[in-house]
Amino acid sequence: MRLWRVMCLENKFPGMWQRWFRHQAVGLGWPPQDGYQLAGPRTTDKGWNRAREALKSIEVGDAIVVALRDHRVGRLGYVTGKSVGDDEWSPLVPKNKDYPHGEMGRRILVRWDLTVGPESQDLVVALPAASRFNSGELRPTLGQIRSHSIEDLVGALNDPANWVGLLTHFDYERALSGYIAAYPHRLEDGLLPHPIERVRERIFKDKTRSDVLLTDRNGLPVIVECKQGNPTIDAIKQLRHYMGLLTEETGQKARGMLVHGGAKKLSPAIVVEASRAPAVEIVQYALHVDFSRSA
Repeated sequence: MRLWRVMCLENKFPGMWQRWFRHQAVGLGWPPQDGYQLAGPRTTDKGWNRAREALKSIEVGDAIVVALRDHRVGRLGYVTGKSVGDDEWSPLVPKNKDYPHGEMGRRILVRWDLTVGPESQDLVVALPAASRFNSGELRPTLGQIRSHSIEDLVGALNDPANWVGLLTHFDYERALSGYIAAYPHRLEDGLLPHPIERVRERIFKDKTRSDVLLTDRNGLPVIVECKQGNPTIDAIKQLRHYMGLLTEETGQKARGMLVHGGAKKLSPAIVVEASRAPAVEIVQYALHVDFSRSA
């Protein structure tokens, strides 16, 4: 049994992962109507040449994992069949003016392993650094994974600390900072809007700006920076820069809180960087939205 990775272009085709999940299939493009033939000599399109060889090589029983942007993955599945031939084109993206033949029409049929990973379709897995694929494996749309075993991948998928929302990168940074400014006690008991400073987007003398400025129960200023994905060393340094500027401008020692929408488990490098003086506190958030019909 071999392990394969297929890239889901969720940023280009929103909702594609959910469609793959529902249809129990993953799809690749390169419509035969545009001259991409599964048989015949190699073409000048290197991407298609790699994909074509992979489509020919993948077999029933092989494992396949759905990859999303920023080292996230959806589900692990097992190949049950292939419908990838030039005469089997069945697009998962309907025909439209931009795609007159549809898209994602070469289907690999799969059975998703629902015992591995999050139970909810709304959650995906942010792979920790030790479980990420190498650069050569990240490049193809469909390619074999040799750097990790299926067992290693299952371990990462089953760790709830790695589970994040599918819409981690949905653009709600501003909404989140606005929510924190309005309800700071939800972030930490005793937090209040700063009494004299602008709560939102404090602008420093170097023209940089922070997201939210609060005070804690001891009267210390708290700078909150909101990030959509996993925390990074650059984000920590950015927040620490704001802390230094605020201390310089006000004479008060400031706390820093980095609120992120990535995985709960932090990489060792992030833990080490955040613990350096002045320390930065890291908090994960999750988005929950409910709908009900109005009476």
